[in-house]
Amino acid sequence: MAPRLAVIVPSYNERDNIAPLYAKVAAALGEVPFEFIVVDDDSPDGTAEAVRALARLHSNVRIIHRIGRRGLSSACIEGMAASAAPYLAVIDADHQHDETILPQMLARAEAGDDIVFGTRYSGAGSTGGGFSASREAGSRLATRLSGLVAGKTLSDPMSGFFLLRRTLFAEIAPQLSREGFKILLDIIVSARRARAGSGPELRIGEVPYTFRARHAGESKMSPLIVVQFLGLILSKLSGGILPTSFLLFAMVGASGVAVHLAVLFLSSEVLGFGFAAAQLTATLVAMTTNFVLNNSLTYADKTLRGRRFWLGLLSFYLVCSFGTIANVSVATLIYEWSPTLYVAGIAGALMSVVFNYAVTRVFTWR
Repeated sequence: MAPRLAVIVPSYNERDNIAPLYAKVAAALGEVPFEFIVVDDDSPDGTAEAVRALARLHSNVRIIHRIGRRGLSSACIEGMAASAAPYLAVIDADHQHDETILPQMLARAEAGDDIVFGTRYSGAGSTGGGFSASREAGSRLATRLSGLVAGKTLSDPMSGFFLLRRTLFAEIAPQLSREGFKILLDIIVSARRARAGSGPELRIGEVPYTFRARHAGESKMSPLIVVQFLGLILSKLSGGILPTSFLLFAMVGASGVAVHLAVLFLSSEVLGFGFAAAQLTATLVAMTTNFVLNNSLTYADKTLRGRRFWLGLLSFYLVCSFGTIANVSVATLIYEWSPTLYVAGIAGALMSVVFNYAVTRVFTWR
């Protein structure tokens, strides 16, 4: 029987959680025909093999084993794109989402809702024992910030537990960002924009649940997720004109200015280097820190390791050298046209950011 629902499970180092989660989902859905799709980012703990072992026991279990690609949003997109089921659900592998509300979510979608998500902040929903006090405060702040782009008030647009119609996914898939971790917010914003002025109004349902403590393994929450979330918010505020990755690249570049000035001062005033030597040292250190941050933040899904890390660093140095030439050329041209120091300087800096982003995206993190 063809599946009515696809349950997408993005995973990284979740070996011990997969089989128990499948059993819980199967029990919750009962007679509903479903497929269980795990999208694993080449977990070193053997998650993919655990899924294959499970698949040998259950024909509705599938594995998408990604090598050289990482990231929750892109994993969810690939999982949803791989299914022909009319309804698509995303649930975390760590058991913090309450799988028992899946039938309610499916029923609401079958009754007409386009998107249904599990909410921790409405009705009987709560964060239970799944959040520390600081993480709950951060989650509520992020929920308020998301209102800047989500428009209509939603109780928990940061939820990672949701279900949507496959037809809606097909409608907006090209507009979704593959960077970051908050794909529900991206889906809601993209869907509302796609239907603005035409088509039926987007119908969104909420089902309360209690967020649970992790079953096994370690949490993936990190400062990286926070920065990527801010990048997504800014990208959506720009109407999608500025990609999240470009905004993250620019943020890293801004931090590089601070590093450059700090090293310049240290080299010149503390270590006694001449200006040329101090400037060269500051430039190399700033470029190196920019590369490391971009490698782990902007391109977290394409992180370079081992030999590729060092080759990537060399190509980054080379590209940034040409970016400096582009910076000076544009700034000089602008200054000759209109001799306003700061306008010319900003124009050159913008040219450098755009040039470095465009070229390193192709040659360094290809």
